[in-house]
Amino acid sequence: MRFEQVPMPDEVGERPRDDRGYPVPAITPWRDGQPQFALTDHGRSADCALERRCSVCGGFMPRGPVWRVVGPAESAAIAEALAAGRPYRNLAPTMEGPGHRACMLYASMVCPYLARPNARRRLTADGAGDGLTAAAVRGAARGGTGAVVGFGDYEYAVTATRVLFRFLDLVEFRPHESADEHLPELRAELARATGEARATGEAGATGEAGAQGR
Repeated sequence: MRFEQVPMPDEVGERPRDDRGYPVPAITPWRDGQPQFALTDHGRSADCALERRCSVCGGFMPRGPVWRVVGPAESAAIAEALAAGRPYRNLAPTMEGPGHRACMLYASMVCPYLARPNARRRLTADGAGDGLTAAAVRGAARGGTGAVVGFGDYEYAVTATRVLFRFLDLVEFRPHESADEHLPELRAELARATGEARATGEAGATGEAGAQGR
């Protein structure tokens, strides 16, 4: 599915775009006026971690669950743990930061470094990929599946060269053979967000009208 056919969260729609109209994630660096989608910017990633901001849209993430897109190896490990009735513990650090549920559902479908099983992403500038989750070839010798996963919270460490994340307390597991399978849930999530925003606005308007009537 082409990215322009995927419904876009409002916050993602406010991001800068490249020449194709593709929204640029919050952790993506720019060089000579062009976004470098294959890279992760250390400073931007650190800011998102420290300020609890979504790595896709850059918006604030309230306390509570966060989401990320995982590749086939971690998806398989989660599925095995759930099938065995064991809690899943994410012990391996990753450079892939967390985000809102809608943003990660969206990113799983349109971001080539999350949606494609053989994609790679590297560190800022000329750093080579390493053995961490974000830099490993997704899907190599393990099948092409992945998942959008929710966690109760996250931990992070900012080093001189990279930002590492670890995720705690599995709360949602949505595996996929193709990320396009998330389209119905993305639409439902956006509809829920629209309904909540409308209800909040109506409640605020009612309260303001009541205050003026006193």
